[in-house]
Amino acid sequence: MNKNNKIKSAVLLLLLVMICSFFYAETAVGQTNETGKEILLIELSGTITAGKATYIGRLLEELEPEQMEAVVIVMDTPGGLVDATLDLARSFGATPVPVVVLVAPSGAIAASAGAFILVSSDVAVMAPGTTVGAASPIALSPGGAEQADDKTTTFLAGHMRSLARERGRPQDVAERFVTENLTLDAVEALEEGIIDFNAPNLEAMLEVIDGFQVEKEGVTFTLSTRDAVLVEREMTLRERVQDQVSDPQIAFLLLMAGAMGLYLGFGMPGTFVPEVLGGIALILGIYGLGMFDTNTAGIVLIVLGIALLAAEGLTTGFGILGVGGGISLLIGAVLLPSEPLMAPDWYPTFLSVAIVVAVSITLLSFVIIYVFFRSRRQWKDRGGSFFKPAQLAVVQEPLSPAGTVKMRGENWKAVSEDGSTIETGTTVEVTGQNGLTLVVKKSSPEQE
Repeated sequence: MNKNNKIKSAVLLLLLVMICSFFYAETAVGQTNETGKEILLIELSGTITAGKATYIGRLLEELEPEQMEAVVIVMDTPGGLVDATLDLARSFGATPVPVVVLVAPSGAIAASAGAFILVSSDVAVMAPGTTVGAASPIALSPGGAEQADDKTTTFLAGHMRSLARERGRPQDVAERFVTENLTLDAVEALEEGIIDFNAPNLEAMLEVIDGFQVEKEGVTFTLSTRDAVLVEREMTLRERVQDQVSDPQIAFLLLMAGAMGLYLGFGMPGTFVPEVLGGIALILGIYGLGMFDTNTAGIVLIVLGIALLAAEGLTTGFGILGVGGGISLLIGAVLLPSEPLMAPDWYPTFLSVAIVVAVSITLLSFVIIYVFFRSRRQWKDRGGSFFKPAQLAVVQEPLSPAGTVKMRGENWKAVSEDGSTIETGTTVEVTGQNGLTLVVKKSSPEQE
């Protein structure tokens, strides 16, 4: 299998995996309990990203308080994005049932953003050997990570105090997480009142908090967690994409890859691959760094996809622009959020149509690429005799000596044979080919 076929196979396999993961991710996993209430179990590990915040926020919005006893979040995180963390704290406060956060297993941490999440929970539990704290904000810059300015630190310290006051936790200790990078182990956190219990694992925690009373928005809840039925639900494809792209490390790599792709594409025009992939990567990187929201990113990618498809029809893209357009349309459709004023089944229908259209366009573009490279191989097998000696073209952009000509209804890059300037509208004769660039000369009156 040659290099071109390997590339085509890899891209096609990637598309198929994305489609399959979408249908898988939309299904819920876990048990159901028809006789009693259930507990929604969520695992929160790794960097706190916009994707994780969207995922947890969706689950908390969709839960039915008549069916759910509580929400349990098992957490192990080194920190994450400020906006995503604040979104989670708001979601916890608006959830109509108690939110329990367990830092586990032993060795897990609730650092930085994790400290905010633990303090904002209704019931906080830590396993032995775990740690919470070190929540001083940092700012990312080209020179690396550095301490955030005093204004940001003061704001987050005040917000931490507010969360602690609402949950009945010691405000001064919670504030020191931000101002002094205070860290506490499980025993110290319990002694200071930051958490409510110590428990070695999930099963033990459900035993420990059984019968515990929680007051939330004037309502007192008595937890009944012993022998509870745990229900888990997976991320959707959109949330998975958000989670990966909004990871700061991945977002930075996408940004660099996008810039490099555009640099290579503009420096070596004609292949279209670096420009197309670089443009998509750059948009995803900018979105991952939080410079615009998910809705904007989806719309920009859809517009880019349409533009690439239009360019494929108007230029000699050889299918590359079509593949890029299909991929851009697919990612944009996945990121485009549901419109709250539309019917509930609007987004699934829209996404299904978008996937079918994007995949169809991409497969068609693969066919164009295959036909193109097959014709090139046949041309080489015939000793390079691809054009007839009297093949004519019309100059579209002046050749001085390089420009564009139209031949057989397609625009081609061209260069004049003798280096002279040939004006727009002139009929020229194709005398040779250098890669994807035609070599031409002015045609004789008899040929015209």
